[in-house]
Amino acid sequence: MSPFKRVGTVTGPVGRRSVLQAAGAGLAGVSLASILDQPIEDQVSESTRNVNRNSSPSKLEITDMRVAVVKGVPFTSPIVRIDTNQGISGYGEVRDDADKRYALMLKARLLGENPCNVEKCFKIIKQFGHHGRQGGGVSGVEMALWDLTGKAYEVPVWQLLGGRYRDRVRLYTDTAGSKTPEEYADQMATKIKKFGYTFVKMDVGIELIKDIPGTLTGAGPWGDLGQYNLDPPADSYGSTEHPYTGIELTEKGIEEMAKYFAVMRDRIGWEIPLGTDHTGHFGPNSAVRLAKRLEEYNLAYVEDIQPWHHIKELKQVTDAVDIPTMTGEDIYGVEGFKPLLEQRAVDYVHPDIATAGGILETKRIGDLAETYQIPMFIHYAGSPIGAMAAAHVAAATQNFMALEQHSADVPFWEDLVTGLPKPLVDKGYYNVGDAPGLGLELVEKVVKEHLAKGEKYFAKTDEWNDFKVSHDRLWS
Repeated sequence: MSPFKRVGTVTGPVGRRSVLQAAGAGLAGVSLASILDQPIEDQVSESTRNVNRNSSPSKLEITDMRVAVVKGVPFTSPIVRIDTNQGISGYGEVRDDADKRYALMLKARLLGENPCNVEKCFKIIKQFGHHGRQGGGVSGVEMALWDLTGKAYEVPVWQLLGGRYRDRVRLYTDTAGSKTPEEYADQMATKIKKFGYTFVKMDVGIELIKDIPGTLTGAGPWGDLGQYNLDPPADSYGSTEHPYTGIELTEKGIEEMAKYFAVMRDRIGWEIPLGTDHTGHFGPNSAVRLAKRLEEYNLAYVEDIQPWHHIKELKQVTDAVDIPTMTGEDIYGVEGFKPLLEQRAVDYVHPDIATAGGILETKRIGDLAETYQIPMFIHYAGSPIGAMAAAHVAAATQNFMALEQHSADVPFWEDLVTGLPKPLVDKGYYNVGDAPGLGLELVEKVVKEHLAKGEKYFAKTDEWNDFKVSHDRLWS
C-alpha cells in the first residue's frame, strides 16, 4: 500500500500544506470572514470537517497478517505482510529457508494491537523465537512493525532508530565454493567488476578437498561433508557440532585449502578485504592450525570456525591467531551475544537481522558491542525487504562495518520491489534514502512469478486468528 493518504480532496503526504488545502476544501460554501468571527473551537471544527482522521497513528490497529513465500532469492524466504485498519501495510521477512509458521503463530497475539508500539509488540512475541531459523518469525514480524510505523509517521526507519551515521551502506558479497581455485577467483572477479564490491567473502570448506587423498583424518564415516543440507538427519555431518565429528585436517589438507586463498589474492589483489566462512566441521585444534596458515593472506576475518555457543573454543582460536574471528548469524536476542563480548571470544559480531529479533534488537546488539570496542557486521541472505531492513540498522549504528549481499547471481532480485533507487547495488553499496518506513513496496507480478511451489500470494490466514487454549505467561 502507498504511504500517501487522502486528506480532504487532496492526495499527498499528510503535512502542513495538505492540511491547509483540506481546510480550504472544508470551507467551501462558507464565508471566510464569517468563520473567522467564530470562536476558535468552531473555526477548527468547520475547517477540518472534511478531513479524514483515519491517518492518526494513535488509532492504528493490526487487522491481519499474511505471508507470501518466494524462492530463489537466493534461498526460500517467507515475506510477511501486516495489514491495518487504515489501509497501510508493513513488510518483513522470515529468515531464509525457515518455515512461514514461525511468523503465522504470532498473528493471534498481535491482532488489535497498535503496530507503532513496536517494543510492546516485540515483548509480547519475543518468547516464541529462538536461535537459528527459529528466530525468523519474530524477526520478520518485528521488521514489518517498523515499516508500518515509519509509514504511519512518514519517516524512514533509520530516523526512528535515532538518526543515521551514513547514507550509504557498504556491502560484502558472498561467493560459494567452486571446483577449482581458478574458477572460484574468476567468479569473484566478475562480481567485483559488475557490481563494484569493495569487500568480499569466500566459502572454502573441507568439502572442496575431501576427494584428495591424505587431506583429512576421520572423515570416512561421514560420507557427504556438505554443510548446506536442509533438515539433515541428527546423526549426519551437517547436524554434528564441529568438535564431535572427530575430523582433523592434515598438513596436506591445509595446504590444499590455502591454494584457494593464494589464487584469489593473485586475482583480486590485496586492497579488497577478503573474509572466509564455512570452513568445515572440525575441532579447535585444526581450526587454529588452518587459521594460522591463512594469516599470510591478510584475511579480514574467519567466520563461524566453531559453533557460536562453543565460547571457550572460539576464544581458543581468537587468542591463538592473528586473523579476526567473527560469529553471530544464528544468535537470537541481545542476551546471546553478551557472553561472547564479555569474554572477548571473537573480534567481530555478526548478527542476522532475520534471526536476531529484527531491527531494534540488531541495533541493540551493535550498540552493546560498541561498549566493548567490537565492530558489527550484518549477515543477510534473502529478498530486498530484509536487505533494506538491515540497511536501515546499518545506517543507524555507529560501529557497523559491512552488510552481506548474497543475491548478486539472482537476476530478478531487485525487480521484486519498487520505490528504491535502481540499481540497488550501487558501486558496492546500498543507498539509504528518506522514504517512509523501509522505502519500498512489492511488485505483485514479479513476486507471483517467483512464489514457492504450492504457495499463494498473501492468501488468507484466518485459521491463525485465535487459539482455543494458550497461556503464554512464563511466570506465576
